Parts: sequence; C-alpha cells; structure tokens
Amino acid sequence: MALKRVLSGMQPSGKLHLGNVVGAVNNWLKLQEEYDSFFFIADWHALTTHYEHTENLVQNKREMMIDWLTVGLDPEKATLFVQSDRKEHAELHPILSMITPLSWLERVPTYKEKMAQIQGRDLSTYGFLGYPVLQTADILLYKSDIVPVGIDQLPHLELAREIVRTFHHVYKKEIFTEPQSKMTEIPKLTGNDGRKMSKSYGNALFISDPEEEVRKKIMSYVTDTARIKKTDPGSPENCNLFPLHKIFTNQEKNNEIVESCKNASIGCVDCKKIAVDSVNKYLEPIKEKRREVEALKDDIVDMYKQGTDKARTIAQGTMELVNKTIRI
Repeated sequence: MALKRVLSGMQPSGKLHLGNVVGAVNNWLKLQEEYDSFFFIADWHALTTHYEHTENLVQNKREMMIDWLTVGLDPEKATLFVQSDRKEHAELHPILSMITPLSWLERVPTYKEKMAQIQGRDLSTYGFLGYPVLQTADILLYKSDIVPVGIDQLPHLELAREIVRTFHHVYKKEIFTEPQSKMTEIPKLTGNDGRKMSKSYGNALFISDPEEEVRKKIMSYVTDTARIKKTDPGSPENCNLFPLHKIFTNQEKNNEIVESCKNASIGCVDCKKIAVDSVNKYLEPIKEKRREVEALKDDIVDMYKQGTDKARTIAQGTMELVNKTIRI
C-alpha cells in the first residue's frame, strides 16, 4: 500500500534557529520515516514580508539547504526541493486566487496578528494577504494527504479545504484531495523579548551562532518582571527564559531550577548561565555536523536537484489535470 504523502515548507528568511528546529524540523525527522515526505524551501513565501530585501535570498537558500542536512533531513528518505525551482506553484496560484473570496483571506487570524506585530514594513500588499492561497497551491500541487501544523495554522488548512470544495463546485469535477491536518506538539520558544522566537522579530538563537553569541543573547533575556530582587520568589511560568530550560536543560536540573526560582535560592543571572551551558551543549554536535555538510560544496545542490526532479513529475501531472479541468 502506498504511503500517505505529507508536505511542509519553510521560508529562507535567514539561518535556521532553535524555534525552527524544535517547532518543525524535529517533527519532520519523524515524518520522513513514516510518510512519503515533501519538504520545500519556500522562497516565494519569503517575499511576502521581505519583498524589498532580496539581496541575501540566494545565500539564505543555500544556508537552509545546509542547515536541513545538518539536523538530519535525508534526501534519500524525503523529497527536498526549492519552491521556485518548480514554476507550477506560480501557475496554480492565480487559478486558485480567482475563486477565493477576499473576505476569506481577511479573516485569517495570522494575517491580523502579523499586521499588528511586524513594524517598519509595508504589508498592505496582495502577496501578504493572499499568501494562504499560495500555500494551498503548494499543498494541492503534490496531492498532499497530510500537512503537519500547529494550532495557529489550522485556519490556513481549513481555507485550503474551502478552496478545494469551491474548485470542485465551480468546475464540476473532483480532482483534489482535501488535505488533513496532523497536529504537532510545537514547543513555544520565546526570544529575549518574550515574543515567539522569529527571524522577523530579531530575537532568534541560530543553530550556527558561536558560543559567545549564544551567551550574549541568552544573558539579555528579560526574565520574570515581577521578581525585582534576588530574594523575591520567582514564577518560572512567567519567565521568558524558562522555555529554554524545559527543552534544553536535563529534567533533573530543570526541576531543581524550578524549585530554586520559586524559593528565591537562585538568581536570574545564574539561571541564565545554566541556560547558556545547556543550549551550547545541545548545539555542539550540530555545529560539528554542519562543518561536515559544508565540506560537500556542490554536492549539496545536487541532493536538492534530486528532489526537484521527483517534484517536477508530480507537479506537471497535476497542472495537466487542472488545465484540462478548467479548459485552458
């Protein structure tokens, strides 16, 4: 029996950070063992918020190629490719946009959230508003059965299913499978400012950061703001640093930190120092692997070309069917 197909993508807006790893890539490593997995570098999606800054896009894509291989994605187990290498994404996108009501896009929660939180950029563009339609094209192009999502992405997947139903209603032929969600537990890593770790917010810890840079960033974290003095009891659940301990500090030490914080027997500076050691210990083997991958040079591109070739066959077949259905 054929394996079900799973698809997911990531924008190359910079190097891979710890939030990407624990929130998405670690889950992908499990999926590539269980499904026919397609993972793509979403460079067109990167333009939705960074359309005026493309000078580093080529380098960012290469960095992401290296990072994915570094953390364990395997081109022999999963189809790895770059979105813009398959022009069918751009071909299917406008077709789907023609049948998508504007009101559907305006009610997507993440649209409103990013409009409010990302400052200093003009996001009043169709590309930013309509990127869930491009996401739908990504999904449908490869006949994806399953899309791994966190709870914040569920509205995007429901929109994709609505678009599928509308397409089938308008053109009187069912050619797409309605993609189903695979809910994933996505630990929320916060940056030093308390917001979700993100390249867009400038608060990320990158897996390629030198040890001293990791130390500098973690020591700048805003901790429990209600804890004014070291002698004041703290609340780990209200501390931006605590998610780092939950994920990267061993369980025994983590339990000790919780109790010490609550009874004020450890100060925030010492707590940060422990987090620095925990994160750097986690990153040490990753950095060693990255040096090995970087040494492969042009072979890296060839690995992704292998995925592009497989993606081409499926994408072209889908577009032939779509164009026949809409009589183009």
